[in-house]
Amino acid sequence: MSHTIRKKRPLLLRVARIRGQLDAVTRALEAEAECGDVLQLIASARGALNGLMAEVLEEHVRLHTFGSPGAINKSAAADEVVGVIRSYLR
Repeated sequence: MSHTIRKKRPLLLRVARIRGQLDAVTRALEAEAECGDVLQLIASARGALNGLMAEVLEEHVRLHTFGSPGAINKSAAADEVVGVIRSYLR
């Protein structure tokens, strides 16, 4: 069973909060809010998204790459994690 299925509800709640933060950015832009305020909203949303990414990635590494009997070999696991991180940082 996937860890995202086991943690589905809390992950979906986090996504809902992130969606709310992005909606706040939209409202601020539409209202022509001060640049500093908009930047703070964007930074908050980005931090929340980074936290979600970190949580899912950590569980993936622990359960699917190194922590299970059917885990892929360490070199392939490292390549997979590096690929995910690189695509995230683009």
